[in-house]
Amino acid sequence: MGCFPCFGSGHGEEEHGYYGGKGGNGSGAAGWAAATAASSSAAAAAAGAEAAAAAAPKRAERFPAGVDKARGKGNAGSKKELAVLKDANGNAISAQTFTFRQLVAATKNFRDECFIGEGGFGRVYKGRLDGTGQVVAIKQLNRDGNQGNKEFLVEVLMLSLLHHQNLVSLVGYCADGDQRLLVYEYMPLGSLEDHLHDLLPGKEALDWNTRMKIAAGAAKGLEYLHDKAQPPVIYRDFKSSNILLGHGFHAKLSDFGLAKLGPVGDKSHVSTRVMGTYGYCAPEYAMTGQLTVKSDVYSFGVVLLELITGRKAIDSTRPAAEQNLVSWARPLFNDRRKLPKMADPGLEGRFPSRGLYQALAVASMCIQSEAASRPLIADVVTALSYLANQIYEPSPPSTSKKGGSDQRSRVGDSGSALSKSDDTGSSGHRSPKDQDDSPREHGVVNKGLERERMVAEAKMWGQNWREKQRAAQGSLDSPTGGG
Repeated sequence: MGCFPCFGSGHGEEEHGYYGGKGGNGSGAAGWAAATAASSSAAAAAAGAEAAAAAAPKRAERFPAGVDKARGKGNAGSKKELAVLKDANGNAISAQTFTFRQLVAATKNFRDECFIGEGGFGRVYKGRLDGTGQVVAIKQLNRDGNQGNKEFLVEVLMLSLLHHQNLVSLVGYCADGDQRLLVYEYMPLGSLEDHLHDLLPGKEALDWNTRMKIAAGAAKGLEYLHDKAQPPVIYRDFKSSNILLGHGFHAKLSDFGLAKLGPVGDKSHVSTRVMGTYGYCAPEYAMTGQLTVKSDVYSFGVVLLELITGRKAIDSTRPAAEQNLVSWARPLFNDRRKLPKMADPGLEGRFPSRGLYQALAVASMCIQSEAASRPLIADVVTALSYLANQIYEPSPPSTSKKGGSDQRSRVGDSGSALSKSDDTGSSGHRSPKDQDDSPREHGVVNKGLERERMVAEAKMWGQNWREKQRAAQGSLDSPTGGG
């Protein structure tokens, strides 16, 4: 039924939900043990959030040792950590603190009409803060189980230091008596899972352009965690329900309770209990507990497959051979003629053929069994940024949408791309250089999909595209560029 061993409670499996969608996705302990940290202690632990963030090097946040120590201690230890957490420069870590009374008022006493979702961590409500009127999402942690207090601490710490346009923002938290609540920015479109699976009647499936935009945005969030944070942060719970969507389907990663600091120095991995979600977990991590950034890359590949195929990572309603998405997809990569059949039926054939091949090539590399064979997330970002900047228009060119000043590419039914910033003549024919940059359709693939070649080409196209964008921007910024 897949390439992973079946998780059990002995492996410490936990599934965390997200704050903006439907529940039923969590299994395993994910609550919190009752703790007695007073709100005054939490406030003392949280003095100076801005100072902590400002003290960190630009685009490379540094984390205190308390991040991982918090998980290794009992509830008493977690209570103590709330009062002493500091960053590498000795600044206390903070986020805005709320009293329980304030959050009761914001959610109208946690009224059902404010309820917006439930996951393994607890119920989530939409609220409006008194005074500012800011609309927020408030996650109230369960009071069952014995892990949530530690994850609560880690999430507050992580999101107090991590700031990126593709990470959800933590507004603040409440540690009032035995109450544990997290307050996030509100993401109006819910989660990616809401828009991919079990769609309500009449709800339109995501189009190809939106799917690639979401994939690229989520990849950029991972790239920030892996490459900009010092030490790197391993997300450890990358899945479609943890990708939240703002206006315009802007993707942000959420739920950092399972995040783990990555290896530093000459260490190749960190060893930890297996925690995550079945179907997304990298096989080497599931079997050995050895965690690397490549474990996140595997999980990303599964989500990318979900975006392309519309299928769930694990779907017990399908035939046995199709229940595990990765196991179903891998054999199909070996026959290019079958690749179009992997596209989500909800797309109704409206996708660029070459774009589909490229996206599948990236996904297939991410889900390689051997971690060393998987690409770095930076290379994935490069490839997907190129794909996301193609505007696929299934309608004839004469009725295509006006692009305005958008410099992205337009892709027609044939799947060919024409960038508005490319050196093209009035006839629309591409120059030889542009033809070299575009995907090749010549030749017959006789034996399997050449995944490595296609990913390398996607990376090259992405780099060429970015260089052209930089050159175009440079000419606009130059005093003599305007003519």
